[in-house]
Amino acid sequence: MKQAVSLIVVAIVAIVGLIVLASALYTVNETEQVIITQFGKPVGDAITNAGLQFKTPFIQDVNRLEKRVLRWDGRPSEIPTKDKTYIVVDAFGRWRISDPVQYFLRLRDERSAQSRLDDILGSEIRNAIARHELIEVIRTTKDRVPEVDEVLADSRGSISVLYPIKRGREMVEEDIFVNAAPKVAEFGIELMDLRFKRINYSPSVRQRIYERMISERQQIAERFRSEGAGEAAKILGQKQKDLQEIESIAYRQIQEITGEADAEATEIYANAYNQSPEAIEYYELTKTLETYGSILTNDTTVIMTTDSDLFKFLKQQKPEKTAP
Repeated sequence: MKQAVSLIVVAIVAIVGLIVLASALYTVNETEQVIITQFGKPVGDAITNAGLQFKTPFIQDVNRLEKRVLRWDGRPSEIPTKDKTYIVVDAFGRWRISDPVQYFLRLRDERSAQSRLDDILGSEIRNAIARHELIEVIRTTKDRVPEVDEVLADSRGSISVLYPIKRGREMVEEDIFVNAAPKVAEFGIELMDLRFKRINYSPSVRQRIYERMISERQQIAERFRSEGAGEAAKILGQKQKDLQEIESIAYRQIQEITGEADAEATEIYANAYNQSPEAIEYYELTKTLETYGSILTNDTTVIMTTDSDLFKFLKQQKPEKTAP
């Protein structure tokens, strides 16, 4: 009987010992760090070495914190720039727990840390965007020369013109990082990086941008139309000039040929009709008859003197005798 009781006591002691030992032992993974709290307050420094660790059983608790680099992904928010242009900014960052004890005292868990980062980083992003022009937030490379189509190289206005920048997007991101890092360090957080993921125009501003793009395209089209109309007028003017020159040369050649032909015909006629007095008289008669045909009609009344050149052939004609 006594032996059985001894065995039970030994078993109870062993079970209690195992329970105490299990409560005193814990493991730390390579991706985490541990804060030991006693009655809710941290005890000692954070345990960052992986392996088996000991604590006071029952009165101390294990609080596990992430040791890896964590991601912060901000919510897209509409922010006005210095030139009063509303843009939607979506940013992201990387952070890690640098002071686990301070982090545990101020925030306790990752959910609270993300909420605090939203407040601090979101505020710094709004302040930085409001202090800079839109072009400073969008562009990165300073003194960048845009590629311009050859047909637009001589165009006037704001087409293919990049406004000068003094800092650029990377410097704006650096400003946000520098201003936000000390603020989050108070919570035991090390801000490792911060970048803009996407920057979009707000819907109202986007419509104005589209209208400006359409206006610029129309300006280019009007320039093409103007140049085309000018070139067409130039071609038509040259055409009229060439046509008049050709017609002038052709008319001169026609007159020269006609003159030469008339001279040659006159010479032929002169040679033909000057061969004898009878030929001269025949030529004179022929020309007079042609004149009669051109000036005398049924309705023509001609009054001539007896010594008229036209009448001399008529007065030589004897009237026909009528039959009795």
